[in-house]
Amino acid sequence: MKASVGDRIVTASGVVGGAVRDGVVMSVRNADGSPPYSVRWSDTGEESLVFPGPDTVVQHRDAGGAAPAQGATHRATTWHVQLTLLESSGSTTAEATLVAGPSEEGSAGPLRGVGHARKDPHDAEIPVIGDEVAAGRALRRLADALLGQAEQDISAQTGNTAHVHP
Repeated sequence: MKASVGDRIVTASGVVGGAVRDGVVMSVRNADGSPPYSVRWSDTGEESLVFPGPDTVVQHRDAGGAAPAQGATHRATTWHVQLTLLESSGSTTAEATLVAGPSEEGSAGPLRGVGHARKDPHDAEIPVIGDEVAAGRALRRLADALLGQAEQDISAQTGNTAHVHP
């Protein structure tokens, strides 16, 4: 594995369901581009010494060799989704609410999506299945609402009607 300053490092989690991390190579200790590398992680902004393993990929700078712009900054933001489920008599309703931190000026508040699931009267009572269906539908509607908000924001910035493909 070889890397240069400005290349992107992507590391998969060693744990099932764990987070994938990515960062930018800030320095390379060996002239031949071999590890270790000093990497600034995009999720925390912290810099650490990395000895990449087989779960790591290097994405090299663009073909033109363009380095990151001087003074480029990295931003890490954590968004939380709150999922609330209500089950009653074989029917489940889920509400997914995106909490993206402090409201920005002009924001209509948190985005939300609602999903419903209803058990067939002949099926066995297995609440987790209704939860999964309702939650999946709520999250899909939340995703659609988020893309719609992005379209509105792009249109407001550019003055042109925007369409973001899902």
